[in-house]
Amino acid sequence: MSQRFHNPVAIHFGSGCLQDLPQLLGAGKVVLATFPEARTLGLVSRMEQLLGDRLLYVIDDIQPNPDVAALRATYEQFWRQEEACDTLVALGGGSVIDTAKALLVGTASGSFAELLALLADGKPFTPPRTKKLIAIPTTAGTGSEVTPWATIWDAAGKKKYSLHLDCTWPAAALVDPALMLSLPRQVTISTGLDALSHALESIWNVNANPISDTYATSAIQDILACLPALADDLGNPALRSAMALAALKAGLAFSNTKTALAHSISYEMTLRHGLPHGIACSFTLPLVLRMAWGAQAERDATLQRVFGASRDAAEQRLREFLHRLGVKTDFSDYGVSLQDAREMVSQAMQGARGKNFIGKDKVFSFS
Repeated sequence: MSQRFHNPVAIHFGSGCLQDLPQLLGAGKVVLATFPEARTLGLVSRMEQLLGDRLLYVIDDIQPNPDVAALRATYEQFWRQEEACDTLVALGGGSVIDTAKALLVGTASGSFAELLALLADGKPFTPPRTKKLIAIPTTAGTGSEVTPWATIWDAAGKKKYSLHLDCTWPAAALVDPALMLSLPRQVTISTGLDALSHALESIWNVNANPISDTYATSAIQDILACLPALADDLGNPALRSAMALAALKAGLAFSNTKTALAHSISYEMTLRHGLPHGIACSFTLPLVLRMAWGAQAERDATLQRVFGASRDAAEQRLREFLHRLGVKTDFSDYGVSLQDAREMVSQAMQGARGKNFIGKDKVFSFS
């Protein structure tokens, strides 16, 4: 049986590769999307020096978990003055890159409400206007720089929108580990665990194949070895580079498989319990591994390449790894009762990402 792997993003990797940006852009005009602290960190001034008069303006108020309440004004202002802009450059973590993906999808009216209506409909569509995106991650975790997906949150309505179009693939990704040296410990851990979740979720996935497995298993092995050491030595350039590469490999893996059950559970944990995304999608990994193991012999073989032959030992290793990083691994640790946890997992199985999980038809129980 033939296997297919597709990823159209031109990847530049390595310390200092931010300098490749002007060459990638050519003479086109740019809008920069970034996070508020980027100015204090000196990143905006660096971009101004790199881009010169190609930089039209900067959007620097993007917050974590992009919410419809904040996105509306930014989106509509962008499309009111979009004529001169050729490229959006997203400099930041997953929330910045996700926001940029939403901004580059232009509706006929320029109305954000029209975009939300299209997303709520859930059917593919071709936007009448769009822009090119170059993604420059400043965290090692989300993989958004090499995937077409973006998540938009509606905190007031307790729901989320998923964006996935041909035009939301970044044209290029500049993965420069030097940009990640200033990340604080908790952000380093949370985003690193997001990457671990991406890699594991791409293995216990109905869309997995040997190519995605190659990226995923390598990423898992690297993250298990690297992340605890990095959490204790945040300024280590070699460890930052190793973690950036591991997160990139995890992103490449799930760019073709999508995520699965742990992510499906995470959305509810973020919306209703306020957990940061990386923690919300990783604290259940030992539980989901136990549920996945035994569902398909081929998938078991891939997990065994990382964890060895024993399911119990694999689950324990994963649990101890998370505990070492200060991440609790029971629903009760986050104020969720056993009954509510069972209902949450059952409902997550029915979601789009839950249906990617190889164990979705197994009878399971947990306590």
